[in-house]
Amino acid sequence: MRQIEKGDSSISYKIFETKQFLKDFNRIKGKIHLKLKAKLDNYVYPQLRKEPHFGNNIKKLVDWQPETWRYRIGDNRLFYEIDEEEKIVFILTFDPRESAYKS
Repeated sequence: MRQIEKGDSSISYKIFETKQFLKDFNRIKGKIHLKLKAKLDNYVYPQLRKEPHFGNNIKKLVDWQPETWRYRIGDNRLFYEIDEEEKIVFILTFDPRESAYKS
């Protein structure tokens, strides 16, 4: 698991990437990997640090336990859980849309 932090004091949530997320994400190769990495670092993670519950690409999954959220990034889906007490967003998996919701 990897903790992602920035020095902005207005940020209220910390980001933790799980081993499964890192495994999923590192399967992506080439320029698309670099492009997605930049999108995560520059747009997705800052947004999740400030408000992981609401946004254009954020949706709470219905009837999932524990409560799980999804962030849409093009044809991919990033799934995460939120620990409200500790103010931590756990990044769980990163999947292509076509296989993202299969159990």
